[in-house]
Amino acid sequence: MTIYGIKTCSTVGKARKFMKDNDIAFDFVDYKVESVDETKIREWLKQIDMSVLFNTRGTKYRDLKLKELDLDDEGKIAWMAKENYLLKRPVIEYGDGKVHVAYDEEVYKKTFL
Repeated sequence: MTIYGIKTCSTVGKARKFMKDNDIAFDFVDYKVESVDETKIREWLKQIDMSVLFNTRGTKYRDLKLKELDLDDEGKIAWMAKENYLLKRPVIEYGDGKVHVAYDEEVYKKTFL
């Protein structure tokens, strides 16, 4: 299992705590240290919808004024690869390449326990 996010994000912290509290081993990829590339983003998008992965609520989205650009999916992918803060967090890879985005304790209990 690999959790992608940033250490200072509260939902990433909750996800990491859940895994630790339940003795679930995981690797952690911090966007600030190791960026996620376009290839990885495209892999995730084979399983999850763009609206689930692309963060339109964050400060980075507003600061970059991306709403004004009216991006298509290719534009969103390019921006997420360039600015990983546009990825919703956490992104969790588990099992045989499965992907889950966001923190929801009930979903985690059903999925990971």
